[in-house]
Amino acid sequence: MIPFSVLDLSPITQGSNPAQSLRNTLELARHTEALGFQRYWLAEHHSMPGIASAATSVVIGHVAAGTSKIRVGAGGIMLPNHSPLVIAEQFGTLEALFPGRIDLGLGRAPGSDQMAARALRRNLATDPDQFPHDVVELMGYLGPPQPGQQVIAVPGMSSNVPLWILGSSLFGAQVAAALGLPFAFASHFAPAQMMEALGIYRARFRPSAQLGKPYVMLGFNVFAADTDAEAGLLASSMQQAFVNLRTGRPSQLPPPVAGFANQLPATAKAMLDEVLSCSAIGAPATVRAALEQFVARTQPQELMITSQIFDHAARLHSYKITAEVFKPLAER
Repeated sequence: MIPFSVLDLSPITQGSNPAQSLRNTLELARHTEALGFQRYWLAEHHSMPGIASAATSVVIGHVAAGTSKIRVGAGGIMLPNHSPLVIAEQFGTLEALFPGRIDLGLGRAPGSDQMAARALRRNLATDPDQFPHDVVELMGYLGPPQPGQQVIAVPGMSSNVPLWILGSSLFGAQVAAALGLPFAFASHFAPAQMMEALGIYRARFRPSAQLGKPYVMLGFNVFAADTDAEAGLLASSMQQAFVNLRTGRPSQLPPPVAGFANQLPATAKAMLDEVLSCSAIGAPATVRAALEQFVARTQPQELMITSQIFDHAARLHSYKITAEVFKPLAER
């Protein structure tokens, strides 16, 4: 059985505002909880006009308080931006408030550009290559206190909040394997090294107290609608936003534009096709076929579905179609 989960960037659509985006996030969380999705993750990004989840732990608390059983977590916290102790206290608090429902995914990217990273940290002395050591330090704060330990996380200690390593390259796969942690790969926007990363993680995995065997979750874009044409139109909002981001013009999520990808220069269209290759765009039968092919090729333990759709009602409908498509896949 393949569980399916949600990655929500809490998109701020053109002409809207963060307050509405966060209301939409809670409505989507309740909607996907009712549909049977396993977990609901939010991501840390900064200085992005189209993303409302910068204060990720705060939004996680908002979503967890408004739902009852779906797991809620970070996909992820960019650990170089923070001290491990602060994250242990934040997520220890969340676990105390919502026991057994909190996940903590960790990444080593800044989730921003260098200027925003400097504003967050006041300097860039933090070395991203220190990431594995920071993860181990964080694990120590979330586990039982050791004899002679002088610094403890309260809340946090003995909470054993489940940790995940996020990655879009081979580095994250190596860290997850060495520490015996589940691995979430960002194939929904950076699929180039996906298969190599999965091979490294699975081959080098060392069992840990948290996890006995490899566990892979893969990001996957779904734009589902009643017809292929309608789904293609919905997907154009995310395509525009991605092109804007890659060309140094981050934006709010724009309204759909018919035929947008076909209007791009050949090089831009090829870039978009490559980075969004792990996607399903279409009516239910089209989405089902794309998911079946992707699962057969990658053999994940779980999929995390993201759907950057301008119209909120259409986004809710896309997740409903996805849940209906997933049922026969999960029953195999």
